[in-house]
Amino acid sequence: MVVFGSVVGYALAKLRFVGRELLYYTILFTMMIPFQITLIPQYILMVKLGLTDTYLSMILPTMMSAFSITLFRQFFRSIPQALIDAARMDGCSELRILFRLIWPLSRPVIITVGILTFMTSWNDVLWPLIVVRDRSLMTMPQLVTIFVLGGEADTQLGSLMAAATMLAVPIVVAYAFFQRYFIESMATSGLKG
Repeated sequence: MVVFGSVVGYALAKLRFVGRELLYYTILFTMMIPFQITLIPQYILMVKLGLTDTYLSMILPTMMSAFSITLFRQFFRSIPQALIDAARMDGCSELRILFRLIWPLSRPVIITVGILTFMTSWNDVLWPLIVVRDRSLMTMPQLVTIFVLGGEADTQLGSLMAAATMLAVPIVVAYAFFQRYFIESMATSGLKG
């Protein structure tokens, strides 16, 4: 999500092409569509591609996010155009400008998108329950949900609390480690004009 979101965000922020604003507003519009509406078409697509019961069925739908595109676009708009023009005059391609010049300046927003993506995918239960049936491929939140709702945890309060703790620990550790960058990104990239 970081790679694809940054490429699209860079294109929407720094490249001039016909329909750029329409494309951006269309991406913003998709943020208003609930996930549950796209659930059945995405599942049908995964079945037709033969990707059910694979890791790809959980990865592919989350490779792009309107929120990450918006966050990257807003951050990239704050980068001076003169810096990019100088890189173009030196012969850099657009991808080289993005990955060699813009990415080092964008560490806070990259870490923020990374943390938010990790939290979203880590806590996701509904989509993995739909596309994965093989227990060896199941995510931890999915296994805990089956453990709790499947009736296996009725009298095992200790096991239930241990499972809840194991679900929370990775997110707390990731946020504690990257907290400074997360706060810096929210302060600098916000939704400003």
